[in-house]
Amino acid sequence: MTTNTLVNAKAPRMNFAKTAPKVFRALIGFDAAAREGLDPTLVELVQIRASLLNNCAYCLHMHTNDARKAGETEDRLHMVAVWREARHFFTEREQAALALTEAVTLVSADGVPDAVYAEAAAHFDEQELAQVLALIFTINTWNRVALSTGKVAGTDER
Repeated sequence: MTTNTLVNAKAPRMNFAKTAPKVFRALIGFDAAAREGLDPTLVELVQIRASLLNNCAYCLHMHTNDARKAGETEDRLHMVAVWREARHFFTEREQAALALTEAVTLVSADGVPDAVYAEAAAHFDEQELAQVLALIFTINTWNRVALSTGKVAGTDER
């Protein structure tokens, strides 16, 4: 067996939804509440960026598909990973959300810098900003659930 085979082979892990149904339902409720009132395209951009940063192939596959269904273009989807170098693909509001997503997702590196927070606050009213933060919290939680339980990209189990 090659090293790649060993790395790619995953032992079966628990089905979190079935093993902890109350917790799973609470996460679904948290996710639904976080999305409330936000533009579906913005929601998917945030979820894609966090999933990229967390190396969560399962969620990345799911949310790029959801983004396409919400009308997102292939050009923009390809640019999410390098959005700072391709700012012209994204509105200032989307850029602020992507920067906040990075800061919160990578919070242990530098915290959430005041400048990043202030830029987001300049583009979102307080309620919207709370919703965006909650969305970032939920996708980071979903990424950790998927990675911890060995979810396989392309097997959307919603």
